[in-house]
Amino acid sequence: MTMPSEAGQSGLLIEPSVSDYVQLMKPRVMTLVILTALAAMVAAPGSLHPVIGFIAILSIAIGAGASGALNMWYDADIDARMARTAARPLPRGRVTGTEALTFGSVLAAGSVMTLGVLVNWAAGALLALTIAFYMFVYTMWLKRRTPHNIVIGGAAGAFPPMVGWAAVTGDVSMQSILLFMIIFLWTPPHFWALALYRCRDYERVGVPMLPVVAGLAETRRQILFYSVLLVPTAIAPYFIGLGGVTYLAFSVVLGAMFLWLAVKVYRTTEGREADKVAKQLFWFSILYLYLLFAVLLVEASVLRYLASGAA
Repeated sequence: MTMPSEAGQSGLLIEPSVSDYVQLMKPRVMTLVILTALAAMVAAPGSLHPVIGFIAILSIAIGAGASGALNMWYDADIDARMARTAARPLPRGRVTGTEALTFGSVLAAGSVMTLGVLVNWAAGALLALTIAFYMFVYTMWLKRRTPHNIVIGGAAGAFPPMVGWAAVTGDVSMQSILLFMIIFLWTPPHFWALALYRCRDYERVGVPMLPVVAGLAETRRQILFYSVLLVPTAIAPYFIGLGGVTYLAFSVVLGAMFLWLAVKVYRTTEGREADKVAKQLFWFSILYLYLLFAVLLVEASVLRYLASGAA
């Protein structure tokens, strides 16, 4: 790996701002992490004191931010050459490699220790595993070596509901594993849809994303395959009592729309229209996951409120 330049592309070091450090934490990813972890915490049996619950969510969010910062530190060399990532703080020279590494490391250690000491060590250990998996397994090992990077590496993004669940219960259960599986199976079609219309970016920097290695046709086939696995898995929480009727309705409707777009991606193979359909699936996949976990969160919150009123 080519180490990131301390001065970025321009050769001129710019004093970093708070905004630059926020960008290092990948705030859009953090919001999804917060939502999925919070939904699991509210849906889990048992309860936490509101202050402890806030500390748990804050720790999980900061752990996600630490992963983002460490990922940007390691990938600064390829980020500078990709259109999608060239404006990040490290390629622009607004933050140095040393600053990003230090920032990410401090956040990682602080979030794990805080969660472990103030909430419980089962959740703390899972958060440590999440950060380590994302950094060492996905970023350092898989991303630049295999087209299976997203499939295996996607586990890192799927851990937050398990961490949130463990924060309440102190353990891992079938329900939290199912929430893990939803995100795990969602990750390949989500990122491969992006890779379809960003293929040249990944090819330019030598990242063996599936479209680069196996071709566009195989990528479309794999997107459809994982989408077919995802949709019934996302409906399954209803059948184990984790989601209610509202969740069932949303998961069925959203799943049908996801499959429809996946089929469109599979069938649309020509030029700009293919890119357009891939973008539609990519952006809808984000909405899909947000809505699934938002409905789960709202439904579980209402049930808790009704139960407390009855008591």
